[in-house]
Amino acid sequence: MTAHAGTRGTTGTPTWLAELTEGSLALRRPSRDQALAVLGSGDDVLLDVVAGAARVRRAFFANRVKLNYLVNMKSGLCGEDCSYCSQRRGSQAGVLTYNWISPQQAAGEAERAAAAGAKRVCLVASGRGPSDRDVERVARTISAIRAGRPELEVCVCLGILGAEHAAQLKEAGADAYNHNLNTAASNYGRICSTHSFEDRVGTVRHAAGAGLSPCSGVIVGMGESEDELVDVAFRLHELRPDSVPVNFLMPFEGTPLARHLELTPAKCLRVLAMFRFVFPDVEVRIAGGREMHLRSLQPLGLHIANSIFLGDYLTSEGAPGAADLALIADAGFVVEGADKQTLPDHRRHDGGPLSPVPRRRGPGTDVPANA
Repeated sequence: MTAHAGTRGTTGTPTWLAELTEGSLALRRPSRDQALAVLGSGDDVLLDVVAGAARVRRAFFANRVKLNYLVNMKSGLCGEDCSYCSQRRGSQAGVLTYNWISPQQAAGEAERAAAAGAKRVCLVASGRGPSDRDVERVARTISAIRAGRPELEVCVCLGILGAEHAAQLKEAGADAYNHNLNTAASNYGRICSTHSFEDRVGTVRHAAGAGLSPCSGVIVGMGESEDELVDVAFRLHELRPDSVPVNFLMPFEGTPLARHLELTPAKCLRVLAMFRFVFPDVEVRIAGGREMHLRSLQPLGLHIANSIFLGDYLTSEGAPGAADLALIADAGFVVEGADKQTLPDHRRHDGGPLSPVPRRRGPGTDVPANA
């Protein structure tokens, strides 16, 4: 489905896009046709699409950009066979492999990240899922981070998670849990055979059930159709995540998806816009691959998404932290501070660093009192 400029309203915006934008501002999920129209929009309306998504982003998140930082606690040697992953079983990508880093090492990384402006640290470990001992290690790490930077949000990403381990992580002080759906159920068997799409859905549900803020997103550019992109966005919407990372495939040599390049900067912007319209009041994060695929259009991406990773990713380099900060400032945004609540009031959490600061009512939505 391709949406060209079509009929334009008095503001010059295509009518279909104006209706979509107003619906998203009112927290109405787009129809399938509307979501597909965004993905299929022509270059002649690309800036209109960005502007519509930017209007939604500004309504709920003002001019703030949340910075997140990855701490790779255990790298490589994973027994799962996810086709996109450089740490997969049988990978020839040549990534650095190591067992668990100490809580003190992780706390040191968190301290440096916080000093650079990061609001959330993401503790990540390769593998199918955690053992009891792994959860104990992560609990000690959270304590070490809290001792030096109690204001930091701590997200954990350890693979497939059961209800008991989710409860233990919550008790240990974790704020959030990340487990991406990655792609649509109809496409999942093509990229992984060692676990299922429903295993991932179950993990997100277990995390939310334990009181952890659910973080779940996608990897774009793995051969999925536009229909499948909408499928996974709508399935995520049913799970009510608080944050949605949008990754763009980084095709590592030595993996089945090596040299699988199908993304352009314009397509990445359309994907980000579709996710913003589906998730108007949710933290939409530009995650892995933004430097490779958005390239010179990264500033436009910030007008859609309200969150990025600072610095490097798990097994690949990102932009230098200073360059990320300059990108944010040059695009007219500010780094979100620890005293700011990311999510609007109607998505509040009770207690902890995810709880909101006092707010006033803005036109059509809640906005920070001192944004």
